[in-house]
Amino acid sequence: MKGDQTGQELLEEALRVLDPNVIGFEIDFQMYDLSLENRRKTNNQVVHEAARAMKRTGFGLKAATITPEAKGDIGSPNAILRKEIDGKVIIRTGRRIPGVRPVAGTYAPISVIRMAVGDAYGAKEWREGEGLDEVAYRTEKIDRKTCRAVAEFAFRHAKKMNAKVFGGPKYTVSPIYEGMLKEEMDAASKRYPEVRYEPQLIDATYALLISSSGDPMVIPALNRDGDCLSDLVLQLFGSIAGAESILMSFDEDFNTQVVMAEAPHGTAPSLFGKNVANPMAMILAGASLLTYFDDPKATAASRAIYEAVIETVREGVRTADLGGNATTTDFTNEVIQKVQTKLEVWSTLQGF
Repeated sequence: MKGDQTGQELLEEALRVLDPNVIGFEIDFQMYDLSLENRRKTNNQVVHEAARAMKRTGFGLKAATITPEAKGDIGSPNAILRKEIDGKVIIRTGRRIPGVRPVAGTYAPISVIRMAVGDAYGAKEWREGEGLDEVAYRTEKIDRKTCRAVAEFAFRHAKKMNAKVFGGPKYTVSPIYEGMLKEEMDAASKRYPEVRYEPQLIDATYALLISSSGDPMVIPALNRDGDCLSDLVLQLFGSIAGAESILMSFDEDFNTQVVMAEAPHGTAPSLFGKNVANPMAMILAGASLLTYFDDPKATAASRAIYEAVIETVREGVRTADLGGNATTTDFTNEVIQKVQTKLEVWSTLQGF
């Protein structure tokens, strides 16, 4: 799904890494132009077409797009995509970037499992009264199925990465509304007794993130909390451009049905056309999709891309946001070279 400004430029870098000459097999990409101009031109029809394509194939790779602020404009494509594919969970994982000093000594990976729909986003809002007597209202909602999806996936993910489930909503102040997610977290902890469980209120979670550096953590969160929390977590590790963002929908047993990967950052208009933006997140978004292909070649390519990205940073090829002077193209070129070398060596060593 094509995007806007720097978002589109970085998508093109990620597609260079996914070229068959790099990863050793061909992926059939169906392109949908989600640029602001085309969304306006089609009155968002192209967004609905892209969502239907994701439901058919099970996969999507999306560039960052502009969401216009003016009321009555075409709005956010992400909101449409999430609704159309019945997306329930967004996962963003902060991880140590070699050679980049993390904030507060944070070094163990932290995954934020965020509710993808409902809560403060899409809430009904209105105002009543005039002058200093004017009052603003907002009606928010969450549902049991989404809360269960967040809690279930959080514990499954924690089990996979040998992490503890940490944090949670402000259930003491909001036992009915936010308490619904806490109830599902508690229930999931009983289904996964082998996973460490340390529930915290959201404000305590923020505070403890700055002082807890040793344990891998998985943090389930409401939509609004998770949006803020994931940006903080990624920045703790040095850059919001250092990790991918994944939207998931599930079947009735909470097995993955659709996976959409993207970068967690926006279109960065100030960097547009300058060839200086960090392509890490977008490249890792492409790599993350490959892990769900259920194919040995895709699994190997995904691992090669992840390793190549981390090694590239560790060896000092870094964009300006990570304290380096490499261009966007320089970084991608280095990743491509490393991926090709890794896959060639691994192929040669098969059977040893």
